[in-house]
Amino acid sequence: MKKKILSALLSIAMVASLLVGCGGGDAASTSAGGGEGLVGVAMPTKDLQRWNQDGANMKSELEAAGYSVDLQYASNDVATQVSQIENMISSGVDVLVVASIDGSSLGTVMSQAKEAGIPVIAYDRLIMDSDAVSYYATFDNYMVGTKQGQYIVEALDLENAAGPFNLELFTGDPGDNNANFFFGGAIDVLQPYIDSGKLVIQSGQKEFADVATANWSSEEAQKRMENILSSYYAGGTQLDVVMCSNDSTALGVTNALEANYTGKYPVITGQDCDIANVKNMIAGKQSMSIFKDTRTLASQVVKMVGQILAGEEVEVNDTTTYDNGTGVIPSYLCEPVFADVNNYKELLIDSGYYKEEDLQ
Repeated sequence: MKKKILSALLSIAMVASLLVGCGGGDAASTSAGGGEGLVGVAMPTKDLQRWNQDGANMKSELEAAGYSVDLQYASNDVATQVSQIENMISSGVDVLVVASIDGSSLGTVMSQAKEAGIPVIAYDRLIMDSDAVSYYATFDNYMVGTKQGQYIVEALDLENAAGPFNLELFTGDPGDNNANFFFGGAIDVLQPYIDSGKLVIQSGQKEFADVATANWSSEEAQKRMENILSSYYAGGTQLDVVMCSNDSTALGVTNALEANYTGKYPVITGQDCDIANVKNMIAGKQSMSIFKDTRTLASQVVKMVGQILAGEEVEVNDTTTYDNGTGVIPSYLCEPVFADVNNYKELLIDSGYYKEEDLQ
């Protein structure tokens, strides 16, 4: 009951925050009318639902604001993304918006952008070791992890329950700098309970390198979960919670559980509110997912593009956190919220993010 009341109160605040978003509610009106220029948008892949939504939202809002858009997806291949960005530079884009595949592999092409005088906005994933990055727009990625960790604390009532509870960890691609923030935020919340023995990792796999998932792949997460289940939970040992940093890893974990596990379903976290995962939440197979409304992030980036091209001061709200190895990058951080079975309708359907039939 306590959890339902908390979810209901959070839902009211969360829906209100979506209306405010990242300050992007007035992005179209701020940029529209005077928008001119060519904007290059480089996205990692179409294989994950969220990047399709990010790209589509960005293109739609930029074009509505009067800009021409060159939107490219790189099929999670770094060389392809480098080539695409090189072509954008050659075609004379006025601003680059880049969601990198590997944040440490774009140094050379970023230098080309700097030499050409093209401002770069790193989108959602920070581009590392390059002084060509002008701004960073993302959600508060450390907060994503802390919200996942706090959800686990609440769901298991770790403050009061005796335990111990069995925990397994799944995070994302080692080349995605965000994965470090997601994982770090969650572990900072959960570590005291691990240290005290209230949370036990039966597999012993607890370091980032041990629990990372290449390309955020559902298939790789499923394989690893199957190995963990056969090695540590085959004898009827209860698995109580799986901390997954995003929905694609959570989907792989859920697939493995459905095929290989007969115990009580564990608490499972996620991120992105992908349709398949929201359906799993409704069915009781996934406990929560962090909702990062890509519409608000796209709106904020459109606003930043307009400010850059108009020679105005670019709005940021964080100038201390995100150091890419060459210095701290001025950033705008949107606040994530969590969705679960108690509030998903308010967050996802009432806000217009999904239609009810999408989740049936």
